[in-house]
Amino acid sequence: MKLIVIVFIVFILTSLGSALYFLVKDKGQSDRTVKALTVRIALSIALFAFLLLGFHFGFIPKQGL
Repeated sequence: MKLIVIVFIVFILTSLGSALYFLVKDKGQSDRTVKALTVRIALSIALFAFLLLGFHFGFIPKQGL
């Protein structure tokens, strides 16, 4: 469970970093920054839903990860 959360966080940070790179490189001329930020938001929502479901079904104890 901890490994899955860490992998999600790494992917979220990677997407955020790529959005920053595209913002600086393209100077706002393309939509790659928006796509990278959309991926980051989708991953964040998926992680949140995954944590809620894990808590609901008992994979995450009340003491936390």
